[in-house]
Amino acid sequence: MIAYFKKNRTLYFAIGFTLVFLLYITYILAPFSSCFKLDTGPSSLGLSFSYSLEMVQKFFESRTQEQLLCYSEFLQIWDAIFAFIYTLMYASWIVYFFNNKRLLLIIPIVCMTADWAENYVELIMLKTYLNSGPILETLVSIGSGINSFKLILSSITYLIILIGIIIKLKTVLTKPKLH
Repeated sequence: MIAYFKKNRTLYFAIGFTLVFLLYITYILAPFSSCFKLDTGPSSLGLSFSYSLEMVQKFFESRTQEQLLCYSEFLQIWDAIFAFIYTLMYASWIVYFFNNKRLLLIIPIVCMTADWAENYVELIMLKTYLNSGPILETLVSIGSGINSFKLILSSITYLIILIGIIIKLKTVLTKPKLH
């Protein structure tokens, strides 16, 4: 039993982190983000592939100060934890599918770092807006660029995992059966 667990522990970690990911989205991320969501428009700047100064202004202007403070807390705490959780999940699946290619782990780790950097830039924009200052176009461009980079890395991570699933299925389906 212990030998079986050791042999498959990476799979168990991947499944476990996936479960934590799903539970986190359901019981933490969704409830803690509800305080700044609106019925229309983007619920978060980080979910857009890119954004402009006008989009950022509209995003901030359409929310109350209380909603913006909630958004600030969300970026600093709950979204930062989420990035760490999804990185653990992606990394564990990559290790499971590509045991000898740990260099691939750089992609989800850089994605997490980009997510945190994007949150930091959004917090600077938000603080500027709350202090009635003009949001710099350069700052919006940096945040938008980091956001696009993050989403591209996330897509590459999904592609790597999909390739791993295909390889694993091909291996299992073409493996000769022992009688």
